[in-house]
Amino acid sequence: METKTKELVESTVAKQSESIPEVIDQEKEQLNKALGELDLKDRTSIIYFGATAQEKLDEISNRMIDGVQNNELGAAGAALNEMVASIRGFDMDKYNPNQKLSWWQKLVGATKPVVKFIQEYEEVRDQIDLVSNDLEKHKSKLLKDIVSLDKLYEANLDYFRSLEIYIQAGETKLKELQEKIIPEYEQKVKESNDDMMAIQELKEIRGYRDELERRVYDLRLSRQVTMQSLPSIRLIQENNKSLISKITSTLVNTVPLWRNQLAQTVAIFRSHDAAIATKEAADLTNELLERNAEGLREANAEVRKQMERGIFDIESIKKANDTFIETLNDSLRIADEGKEARAKALQELNDTEKKLKDALLATKAKMQEIPQQTQTQTEGA
Repeated sequence: METKTKELVESTVAKQSESIPEVIDQEKEQLNKALGELDLKDRTSIIYFGATAQEKLDEISNRMIDGVQNNELGAAGAALNEMVASIRGFDMDKYNPNQKLSWWQKLVGATKPVVKFIQEYEEVRDQIDLVSNDLEKHKSKLLKDIVSLDKLYEANLDYFRSLEIYIQAGETKLKELQEKIIPEYEQKVKESNDDMMAIQELKEIRGYRDELERRVYDLRLSRQVTMQSLPSIRLIQENNKSLISKITSTLVNTVPLWRNQLAQTVAIFRSHDAAIATKEAADLTNELLERNAEGLREANAEVRKQMERGIFDIESIKKANDTFIETLNDSLRIADEGKEARAKALQELNDTEKKLKDALLATKAKMQEIPQQTQTQTEGA
C-alpha cells in the first residue's frame, strides 16, 4: 500500500469516521475495475460485487484468532511468575550471620547459617538461570509475533481500502441508475404507450437498483467491522512490546543486580568468622590497655567502635530483594492486562467472523433465489 493511501486509511480508522474518503488518482484504475464488475444485464453480478474482498475478512479474522490463541504472553507470564517464586523462596532471615547455634544444634552437628545460605543461593541461582533461558525464548517468539502482526495490519489496511473503493463504485453506479438510466427506461415506457416489455425492463432495472443498494449496505457493514479490528491488532502489538520491555529489564537489570547483591552477602558471611576472631583479639588488647591511663582506654574504645561499624546489615539486603520482587510483579501485572486484552480481542473477532458468515450465507441464499425469480418473471411475461 502506498504511503499516501495508508495515511488516508489510518486517519479514517483513528477518527472512526463513517464517511468514505474520495478516491485518489492512484486508485482510479481500481475504481473503474470495480465499476466494470457491475453488469446491468446480469443481476448475479451484484452478488459477486466486492465478494472477493469481503471474503478476505474471514481469512484475516481466522488468522487474528489463531494469533491471539497461540500468543506467548501467557507462557512468558508463567516464566516471570516462576522467577518471582524462586526469589521469594530465598528467605534471608533464616541465614543471619549473627545468629548463634543453640546447644542442642551444636550437639546434633547442625550446619552453620552461612553454609546453608551458600547452598540455597546456589540452588536458586540455577533455577533463575533456567528461567532466564526460557524468557529469552519467549522474547524471541514475541518479537516474531510483532513482525507477523505488522504484516496482518498491512493486509487489513489493504482490505479496508478495497472495501471503500467497492462502496464508492456501488454508490457511483446507484447515482447513475437513479439520475440517468432509470429515467431513460421510464421515458421509454411512456413513448411505447405502456408496452409490456418496456414495463418489464423498467421493473428489472429498478430491481437491480434495489439489490445494489442492499449490497452496498452489506459492504458498509463489513467496513465497520474491519475498522474495529485494526486497533485490536495494534493493541496486541503494544502488549507484546510492553512484556518484551519488562523481560529485557528483568534479564539485563534485575537478575544481575540480585546476583550481585547476593554475591556480596556471601562474601560478607564468609568473613564473619574472621570478624569474630578480630573482636576477641581486640578484647584481649583492651584488657591489657585498661592498666594504662584512662585516656588511652577511651581512645582504644573509639577505635574499636569504628572497627565494629563494618558489620553487615541484613535489612538492607532484604529491602533490595523486596524491590526486585516488586519489579517482577509489575511484569506479571502487564502480562495479566495483555491476557485480558487478548480475551476481549478474541471475543470481538469471533463476533466479526459470525457477522461475516451470516452475510455470506445470505448472499448464497440470494443466489439460489435468482434462478427461481427469473423463471417466475419469464412465465409471467
